[in-house]
Amino acid sequence: MRVGLIGFGNVGRAFARLLEKQHSVYPFRIVGIHTAHHGTAYSESRLPVNPQFGPPAASIEEFLDRSNPDVVVELTTLNPETGEPAISHIRAAMERGRHVITANKGPIAHAYAALRDEARHKQVEFRFESTVMDGAPVFNTVRNNLPGVKILGFTGVLNSTSKIVIAALREGKSIEEGLDEARRLGIAEADASYDIDGWDSAAKTAALANVLMDARTTPLEVERQGIGHLTSQDLRGLAKEGKTVCLVSRADINGGRVRLQVRPEALAETDLIASMQGTSNLLLLHTDLMGTVGTVSISPGVEQTAYGVFSDLVDIAKSV
Repeated sequence: MRVGLIGFGNVGRAFARLLEKQHSVYPFRIVGIHTAHHGTAYSESRLPVNPQFGPPAASIEEFLDRSNPDVVVELTTLNPETGEPAISHIRAAMERGRHVITANKGPIAHAYAALRDEARHKQVEFRFESTVMDGAPVFNTVRNNLPGVKILGFTGVLNSTSKIVIAALREGKSIEEGLDEARRLGIAEADASYDIDGWDSAAKTAALANVLMDARTTPLEVERQGIGHLTSQDLRGLAKEGKTVCLVSRADINGGRVRLQVRPEALAETDLIASMQGTSNLLLLHTDLMGTVGTVSISPGVEQTAYGVFSDLVDIAKSV
């Protein structure tokens, strides 16, 4: 299958390396890459892992028409307030009958139901496993392995950068020093304030609710509080009590409506949610038939996010 990438940051480069490594078994070919900063690259056969970029395509439409991919992978940076321009990129690809994968949570958080319906109308596949939990199977698990189950709510720690920052505060460091570590690991958002202010978690919370609970919500409707007010003194004081802070995402159904919340919570260090160390994340799904089931991602990085995109690509290849 011919693959076109929109965006080529940390995840895009890791994805290209993964495709190169798996090419003998899964012969996918990247035939075009369009970026906002480096320009655009094309190849009729297959682009190398480190392509040479030429002048940027005049528009996404021009890029799609010239590269002619079977699958478009949208990897641009998050805009938690609107989901654009990623939503428009996805629509342009679907309009041309292309299957779409995105690791950008913005479109799922803002326009999932509409994009899902457009994909069905155009008879194309739409996948987004890497938008939450760094590629660990959440959406695919529910779709493929939990038939008949209704998701009643969820609880999760979904933002790795906030965990790195909180760990830094516990060590007497500053928020900025924690962010520097997250940037070194390649996990911070391009605008790290989205991690600190809870926007990234709110987008993931809305995305989960839209897909799993048909919430038809946006990050703007999530009750949100970030961690920017926390200090090293706060965290060290809690540590003496055997507690820590986690930025927790929660969803439940209240009065027939889905209620969504992101806020820092003081938890015992032995609490299951608080026990996730480093970049490790946890999501618990509260269901009607299976009780509470969980997904844990241990110390994920960009390679695991890239793998989520790869698994979506393999899934699409099997479906068409």
